[in-house]
This record gives sequence, C-alpha cells and structure tokens, in this order.
Amino acid sequence: MDENKKIIPLRNTIFSQDIVSSLNREYLAIMIRENTKVICINKNAGKKRNMPFKALYENNNRFWLQDSAWEYFIEADEFAGIKEKAASGHYIPESKMEAEEEPEVLSDESELGFGKEADVILSMTIPEQVNKIEENKSKLNDLIVNKTKDPAIVTEALVETTKDAALINHAVLMNAMKAGDDEAKKITQTIVTSTTEMVKASVQLVTDDIFDNELMAALVQKSNGTIVQHMTRVYLCGISFLAFYNKLVSTSSIINKLRISFNGRYRNYYHTLIPNVDMEDLSLEHVFYKGMRSIPAEIFTQWAVGFLIHDIGKAGAVEYHEGEAAYNRDIVVEHVKLGYTSVMNKTSYPREAGLITGYHHEYYGDSSGYGYFRTYLEQYKKANPKARQDYCITYELEPMLDFIALAYFPAKVLEIIDVYDSVTDPNRKYHKAMKPEEALSMMREEFIVKKQKIDPVLFDIFETFIKGKLKT
Repeated sequence: MDENKKIIPLRNTIFSQDIVSSLNREYLAIMIRENTKVICINKNAGKKRNMPFKALYENNNRFWLQDSAWEYFIEADEFAGIKEKAASGHYIPESKMEAEEEPEVLSDESELGFGKEADVILSMTIPEQVNKIEENKSKLNDLIVNKTKDPAIVTEALVETTKDAALINHAVLMNAMKAGDDEAKKITQTIVTSTTEMVKASVQLVTDDIFDNELMAALVQKSNGTIVQHMTRVYLCGISFLAFYNKLVSTSSIINKLRISFNGRYRNYYHTLIPNVDMEDLSLEHVFYKGMRSIPAEIFTQWAVGFLIHDIGKAGAVEYHEGEAAYNRDIVVEHVKLGYTSVMNKTSYPREAGLITGYHHEYYGDSSGYGYFRTYLEQYKKANPKARQDYCITYELEPMLDFIALAYFPAKVLEIIDVYDSVTDPNRKYHKAMKPEEALSMMREEFIVKKQKIDPVLFDIFETFIKGKLKT
C-alpha cells in the first residue's frame, strides 16, 4: 500500500447506515464487480492487509459497522472514482434480469448474529432466564403427556423452545465469561440443569416421529438472528438424524449391508486415514471402535446438548462462510476455541457437549479444518512416535482422548449437518442457497471425493435421512 495515499474509513462513506438503502446499491454493485480493495487495519496489533470488498461483503454484509479489532478503509481517490461512476448511471440496472443480479441485502426481519431477541434475553435476570426455560420444558412435557400428534403444534413448540434455550445459554455464558471458573460454574449451574431437562423433552418429541422438517424451516425464519436460526436448525436436524440413525441400526440390516459393500465402496478411503491397518484386514470394525451400534438414551441427551450449544461461542459479527476467500479464518476459528473453553471451564455441561463444540470442524485433519484435537494428536505423535491410530470413529471419549481413534462420533455427525445447513441456508447473502439434492452432491464431491473431510459411511446414512424427509 502506498503510505502517502489518503484513506477514509468505510463508516464515513455512504455506507454509514445500518442497512444499505436502495440509493446506495450502485455503490455496492461497483465495489463488488470491480473487486475494490479494502484496507484492513488491526487496532490492537497494527497489522495491515488488503482484502477485496466482495469477499468481506459476502461473509458479512455489514462488516464495516461491526465492533471488532479490525477497522476498514478505502483509498480516497478510488472512492471518488466509485462515486463518479455511480453518478453517471453506468451501473444502474436497465432490466429486470440485471436488477435480479444485484447483491442481496438482509431485511429487517433477518438480523445478523443473534438478532434483536438476544437483547431482550440479555436484559433478563438469571432467575427470569431459568424460569423461561422451565416454562418451555413444561410446554414440551405437556405435549408428551397429552400425546399430542399434531405436527404443526409439536414443531412450533420445538422451534420456539430451542431458540429460547440457545439465546439464554449464549447470554448467560457471555456474562459468566467475566467471572472466574468456579464462580462461573455457580452462575451457570441452574441454566445447565434446566436446559438439559428441556433437551430430554425435545428429544422424546423428535424421537416420536411427529416432527415436521418443512414446517420447522418456515418457523425458524421467524427468528431474526441468523446465528440462532442456524443453531435451531442444526439442533433439531441433529437430534432428528440421531433418532433416525438409532432406528436404522436397531431395526434394519444396515450394518450387514455396509460390511458387504465395504471393500468396494469405502476401504480405499479409510486406508488413507488409518494406513497402519493392513488393507486386507481393514473392515467396518476399524471404522467404528467396538463396532457400529445404537446410542443409549443418556449419551443421546449429552450429544443433543452439544448440538444445541455448538456455536455458543460465536460472536454476533461472525457469519457462515461459503469459501476460503469469503471469510476471516482467524475470526471463524476463534468461535470454536471460545465455545470449547467456555463450555469446559465455565459450565458443568458434560465433557461430551464441550468436545462437540470444540471438535466439529476437525475434518479428519484436512488443512481446511481446525480444532484442538489435531494439535493434541500432533503433540502426542511427537512424544510417542510408535503410537498407532487403528480406528476412525469412537462413540466414547476415552479412545479418542487416548489417541486410539481419530474422531468423536457426534462431532463427525455435526460436521455433516453443519455444512449442509450452511449451504442450504435461505439467508445466504450473495450466492443462492443450494437445494437439498445440490447440497448433497456438492458435499460428496468436495468433502469426500476431492478431500477427505467428512465421514463417507455417516454421510451415506445422512443422505438416506434427507432424501427420506424429502419424500414425506
């Protein structure tokens, strides 16, 4: 960057509004189409770097307004040129087709981050927050006791109670972060207990198979925070999938079918992950430590809690990315670290839930992934060069923590659901959301065939789950 050139903050340009008005769409169109350079300066470290406006905008269409360590500038001369082009009308759409290509801007009803509802939750006292969860738990239990079979009633209750629990847990944890670990656990204890009991009720309703996915998608849109929408969808999709998985494993011949097709369909993939095992000896039993099996109720609840709070460390300014160029990796990685450490140190949630928050972006060690386990594994291998990992996935914590297996079952499930929800999210700000079939095809190609990120056996089961939902 030329140090002599004058720069101006984006906040001081026509983009000072909270929501970009129609009068400023020409400016947006020009900056996106011309890949205008944005000068990013870290207030704390003094670091400078240049990023294309399009990439920053695709990740967060109000990035210049967010409170963070970064400030954003544009060269004054370049901005003068943008204003001149906008004034000339050269970039103003001349047809309906061209107008439809203009960048999307989120409406008031779809706020970034946790949304306006989060402010209401933050203003409540902890007893009020606990009472809210208790009321929601009672609402779900009433549906169970009365054996309510109306999918609309059940689904609306599940969506509303999940949304409230996600917002309350985020608010309580943000306050607890200001206290020491022991004090924080005291502060969060009642929320942890109430949330866990509420989760048990929602799990039972979903397991009873009266949950309507299509209706859920419509109801979730009523929430005005993109992050809480994502957390709600992932949680409900996650426990619905686990219920489907349990039923499939317990009542069908799926395990035998996987054994029969293993050599031709899966063996090469897994041999690259656990090359210690001889190719001829590699089997489904090496993929799943102690074999594939159903999930006990107590473990199911612990995992469901982990699904609910998996993004609890996410800041309001962090949005879901669509590609390597479209997000700040440091910020995105930070939410996993914050979520993991806060759940483990500041709450009494089970370790299973904490590890799900910290390990759901590991991607079998692929360079695009991130998380604590890969760091621990690397350190372990250096200290124990003869150590072997002979299994891919474990249902229990200990084999993973003892470096016998490469991954934790619920984290591998959440990886799949997290990616699927991200690319089918109706609130994607620039690229059109994928249809379910498109998303599944893309995920197989990009996350299994080209790179080994998600688990192929679990993905095949997930694909069966989604396609079954599409038919009903």
